[in-house]
Amino acid sequence: MYCFARPSHAYLGLSPGLDFETRLFYKPDAATLLEQELRRPGHRCSPIALGINTDAYQPVERELEISREILRVLEAFQHPVTIVTKSALVERDLDILARMAERNLAQVLFSITTLDSDLSRRLEPRTTAPRRRLEAMRRLTAAGVPVGVMIAPVIPVLTDPELETILKRSRDAGAESAGYVMLRLPHEVKDLFREWLHHHAPLKADHVISVIRNLRSGKDYDSAFGTRMRGTGPFADLIARRFALACKRLGFDRDRRSLDTTLFKVPARGGDQLDLF
Repeated sequence: MYCFARPSHAYLGLSPGLDFETRLFYKPDAATLLEQELRRPGHRCSPIALGINTDAYQPVERELEISREILRVLEAFQHPVTIVTKSALVERDLDILARMAERNLAQVLFSITTLDSDLSRRLEPRTTAPRRRLEAMRRLTAAGVPVGVMIAPVIPVLTDPELETILKRSRDAGAESAGYVMLRLPHEVKDLFREWLHHHAPLKADHVISVIRNLRSGKDYDSAFGTRMRGTGPFADLIARRFALACKRLGFDRDRRSLDTTLFKVPARGGDQLDLF
């Protein structure tokens, strides 16, 4: 309900509410277009992030396999990739990810908002249950794929009390890095979230909105690049301190893993002229 990608549907003339839930867009030739781009002489290798505007492992991915085809292309080019997901479906591609991880070319970050399964069902329907995300962390870790946790978003009052517990459970599941993002309510998302909040958490709704506005200088949202992910003010400072202390206590890496960009190589295609040397 909090997804900042919802306004993308409004941009296309559709509803960020029901249409976002029921009318899906995808690029069937995404892997082909990616390969064309990677073959461009001017391409400079840097890690590609999958799952930023929307999750790379939507339920429909089970049939479409677009993300899997993208990973196949990236593996062929030895191109590093970082994945952010709320889905255990990423386990399906463990064969590719494990091979890439052996060369320090892959990392998976699991986004966890809450460990409360009932709240998760109401807040983020159709996503994998939190306990399954933790299980997926363990399976990827066991296969040698580095994993991390993104507490995203941190919802003041509603989920922020779980911050330390999420970090602890994720660390126990193998997460080596951690991050967080404060709740963002751009454009139409603010009204949708308010409606959800008053329906599902009426006793906390006013408190939640009050803290959010304090985080955003009295507004529902502030798009300033330097602060939009964290907010400002006493509550933002408190969350930052709690997060830093918990990460230090649990032994999380302070710096996110640097993936290898030196292995990138354009593979030959059938019919290409071979190099002389």
